[in-house]
Amino acid sequence: MLALSRKKNEALIISNNIEVTILDVRGDQVKLGISAPKEIPIYRKEVYIQIQNENKEATDVTRIEALKKLL
Repeated sequence: MLALSRKKNEALIISNNIEVTILDVRGDQVKLGISAPKEIPIYRKEVYIQIQNENKEATDVTRIEALKKLL
């Protein structure tokens, strides 16, 4: 992991086409602004993990087999 120090209104660039800007800092919260191409999805980590878990459940072979038995 790369750890960087940034102040309000400072930014960093990722892969030439993603810009992350520090918009505000209040106590232990940081507000980020992210500029990226529309084809690049951006998720909060907890949402991303939830999506991944739901995708795993949707492709669970044992559940698919159980559904086939019901039909």
